[in-house]
Amino acid sequence: MNNSITLLQKLADEHRLSLDEYQCLIDAYSPETARLAASLADNARREVFGNKVYIRGLIEVSSFCRCDCYYCGIRRSNKNCQRYRLTPEQILDCCREGWRLGFRTFVLQGGEGIFTADEVAGIVSQIKSEHPDCAVTLSLGEYTREDYAKMRVSGADRYLLRHETADPAHYAKLHPTAQSYDNRMRCLYDLKSLGYQVGCGFMVGSPYQTSYELAQDLEFIADFSPEMCGIGPFIPHRDTPFGDMPAGSAELCLYLLSLLRLIKPTLLLPATTALGTLLPNGRESGMLAGANVIMPNLSPKSERKKYSLYNNKLSDGDEAAENLEHLRRSIAAVGYEIVTDKGDAPV
Repeated sequence: MNNSITLLQKLADEHRLSLDEYQCLIDAYSPETARLAASLADNARREVFGNKVYIRGLIEVSSFCRCDCYYCGIRRSNKNCQRYRLTPEQILDCCREGWRLGFRTFVLQGGEGIFTADEVAGIVSQIKSEHPDCAVTLSLGEYTREDYAKMRVSGADRYLLRHETADPAHYAKLHPTAQSYDNRMRCLYDLKSLGYQVGCGFMVGSPYQTSYELAQDLEFIADFSPEMCGIGPFIPHRDTPFGDMPAGSAELCLYLLSLLRLIKPTLLLPATTALGTLLPNGRESGMLAGANVIMPNLSPKSERKKYSLYNNKLSDGDEAAENLEHLRRSIAAVGYEIVTDKGDAPV
């Protein structure tokens, strides 16, 4: 415990450790270590953000996907997945409703390869035309640098692309050979060079993952220095090759949220839906561990259940945008305040 205290304090002061030290901290996980990490993380986030929590309106634009990731419920090979693709007008309607509710950032997320860059650029331009003071975040997977540039010129501000794992050998165990670790990394560095606020992230407890792979993830975050980072516990989906694998630990995920906050105090760090799926008060626990972003669902109610990335994925209750006032109260109850703000990353 004494060594982990020393390492946590070093991370809080210096914002990075060696790979071995990251692994040591992960291996030292305990409720006591997690409480100390959360306290340090909360202090770090309050120094930058006060008690502000930013909301993003999540619009899940399509459950079609060209990819076949072994862990994902909307993978191409899943014949049981209910497929849909929102029209540009449906997406704009979601944004209009979100603006009315108080959202100033819209996140367009969906399966890969379903919208061309021109289609995405057209939709982004329309959103920005109607809501010039909003931020648009895209989370639509891998494209060429030229395509990313086209979307950026159209007005896209941010791009979320989870790296999933910073270990190439581990990446190969989670994806078919058609999907490459090198191309994933190429995309992330292209996005950064094009001026996006970039988000990456990884699963906690994914199949074949050890503390060494998690330590590599932390080292990658420290080196890449994204503006955003999304992590969540692995949750299996029954219709995938990993359907019988155990879920990741929500408690370990909370601990890693705290470590990420200490690595980069200015991170925009969501309390993800997966956390809320495994823990009754997952969002609130995420805030107490150092998170400062929540992404309620703005998708059409008729389609929400179809975007089934993993078993029992939440899409109603406090995950639903229309229940924002209840979410405000639950977040206020643990000492934080949801604000109506684009919530740009500090520079």
